[in-house]
Amino acid sequence: MIDTAMLMAAGLGKRMRPLTATRPKPLVKVAGKPLMDHALDRLEAGGIRRVVVNVHYLADTVEAHLKARRCGTEFIISDERGKLLETGGGLMKAKPLLGDRPFFCANSDNLWIDGPQETLGAMQRVWDAERMDALLLLVPLARATCHAGPGDFHMDATGRLSRRKTAHVAPFVFTGVQILSPALLTDPPGDVFSTNIFWNRAIEAGRLYGMSHQGLWFDVGTPGAIPVVESMIAHG
Repeated sequence: MIDTAMLMAAGLGKRMRPLTATRPKPLVKVAGKPLMDHALDRLEAGGIRRVVVNVHYLADTVEAHLKARRCGTEFIISDERGKLLETGGGLMKAKPLLGDRPFFCANSDNLWIDGPQETLGAMQRVWDAERMDALLLLVPLARATCHAGPGDFHMDATGRLSRRKTAHVAPFVFTGVQILSPALLTDPPGDVFSTNIFWNRAIEAGRLYGMSHQGLWFDVGTPGAIPVVESMIAHG
């Protein structure tokens, strides 16, 4: 049973301006509560009891919000105030806090709603440490609400992933939710880099896998996405 997660909350939120001029993107409200609370509620419902949260932009505000949450979850801060490290660098800095077992990692600006089964539990049932270094939760491109990209991955019949080819469309989009093995977090190319470095290594080793999300998923990356998402949620 995975009980630890990392929540990515250190970004500058440039695409969400002007809403992020005075608040960090994880605290922008959607459907009555901050984006990060949507993610944290899902993590807690999935049995997560330790959450490492990286902070950079308006970090004190994020920390204060976490302290005010009334729940049984332990929050541990990975402090990036001095330097924004991107996703891969943030994972490397937080690695000593995450322990030596597989853990969930979730972005704080994507919102998902479970389908027929609880999503994180379903991912744990698919996870196989013997075959996988990472398991990514994917959503079909046709159901990636408010997402304007051409897709990220192809997935074969066993769940193994490969990259979208340049100038082509791929059928699956990464939702921002994944299970990672600590063994994948080695040999960083520097302080600041993307998680794509780790994924590329896993692809080369045949150890990057995916699972298709059966519920709803929303890319809440811009102010214009918020009313669309709120309307869909309000209408069930």
